[in-house]
Amino acid sequence: MIQHELIIKSPAFDDNGYIPYKHSCQGENVNPPIEFEGIPEKTRTLALIMEDVDKTDHWILWNIPWQILPNKTIPIHTAPGIEGKNSFGLTRYSGPCPSFGVKKYVFKLYALDTSLNLNEGADKQALLKAMKGHILNTAKLTGRYKRVSNNSD
Repeated sequence: MIQHELIIKSPAFDDNGYIPYKHSCQGENVNPPIEFEGIPEKTRTLALIMEDVDKTDHWILWNIPWQILPNKTIPIHTAPGIEGKNSFGLTRYSGPCPSFGVKKYVFKLYALDTSLNLNEGADKQALLKAMKGHILNTAKLTGRYKRVSNNSD
């Protein structure tokens, strides 16, 4: 059996590239499109965690039914699956929002051999605990964001 590498990417930005304004707290605050490939054969569902370098959770999503998603893509402004509570107390995507400078954000994709029995609004720790022993593979996509200044320099 050939083992493929699990890959996560976005047509909105390159790995280590800049996340577009539209997907930030300053813009429309909607998730970027997320694409994946190389899904392991026994994968039942996917999970996704987006966090910044300070380990602040921006988006928590699980039980993603990857088999029925068009082109193996999570489209912009959608959350196929169950959303957890992020560090802001919200059960939705919260885009990059650094107070100053450039900050890194990591989208981590998990291929799971099961569906998770977690209620909407569970936090990242509950998700990580539920995934233990069920992770077939993982992949990361890193984006950067620099706050856009309102004054013209």
